[in-house]
Amino acid sequence: MLILGIESSCDETGVALVDASGSAVPRLLGHALHSQIEMHQAYGGVVPELASRDHIRRVLPLTEATLQQSGLDLAAVDLVAYTRGPGLAGALLVGAGVACAIAAALDKPTLGVHHLEGHLLSPFLSADPPEFPFIALLVSGGHTQLMRVDGVGRYELLGETIDDAAGEAFDKSAKLLGLGYPGGPALSRLARQGDPEAFKLPRPLLHSGDLDFSFAGLKTAVLTQARKLGTELPARQADLAASTQAAIVEVLVKKSVAALKQSGLKRLVVAGGVGANASLREQLDAACAKRGWRVHYPELHLCTDNGAMIALAAGMRVQAGLADRAAADYAFDVRPRWPLAELSLPA
Repeated sequence: MLILGIESSCDETGVALVDASGSAVPRLLGHALHSQIEMHQAYGGVVPELASRDHIRRVLPLTEATLQQSGLDLAAVDLVAYTRGPGLAGALLVGAGVACAIAAALDKPTLGVHHLEGHLLSPFLSADPPEFPFIALLVSGGHTQLMRVDGVGRYELLGETIDDAAGEAFDKSAKLLGLGYPGGPALSRLARQGDPEAFKLPRPLLHSGDLDFSFAGLKTAVLTQARKLGTELPARQADLAASTQAAIVEVLVKKSVAALKQSGLKRLVVAGGVGANASLREQLDAACAKRGWRVHYPELHLCTDNGAMIALAAGMRVQAGLADRAAADYAFDVRPRWPLAELSLPA
């Protein structure tokens, strides 16, 4: 079965084609991605209306590029998948509308996919795919969650952020330091030049005894420290960036280790944009190697939002017999707010 996947939840337009034939993990045949970062930089963040309009311009050319890359014709597609949510409502509607229009023209079914399930399963496209069951650390945009994953559609939430997510802590701290958009990658690059022990910043909920996260207090501490530095901030900017990153990474690593210990599992999957952070990868690798555990990541180019993860998630749902929402009437809706827990099968 050939599945075309379309991602348009925020500021990346992604299209991909996977082969989900048989029981093997769906194979990526081609994908194309356009990032809107340059367009949104002038505003210091994502402008939803501009994002939606840009998705309209990009999605069909990206579809053509994906098909050319795979060497296949659109008529070969058996199912068209799209991101149903969560995300920006207008942006989601673009992808959903285009996907249903393509499917209607082909007389093929469509399937709305959960954005976070796409991230969660994306490491299955890597050169070192995981095996079920595993603990997943989802660090994507406004989401920071730890989950136990026993199979496709079998997700148990173990802990999540109660305020700012890790990605938001990176972005908001970067803004406080006067760094450009997108803030997270800019802060991480600057942190390489600084001393991670220069400033003693809080590690919220590190010793809470549960697996929840909180990063709002860290953001406030960064603001307080930046104000204390005053005119000295430019000279100490790298040190403050490094100390901020160290605080975020330590919490993510220690909570992930605690989740593995509590579950008795020995396999960790890290997915989402923050999963590309080099310091996080290094420290998770070291912590897991020390205990004889395995850790899996998506390929770096698949950490951000992309069509490959949407096509993959649809393919794995089809293989698991969970594509009951696949529709051929081409009516669609989107779920800007959609808890991943709603996908979980009854125990």
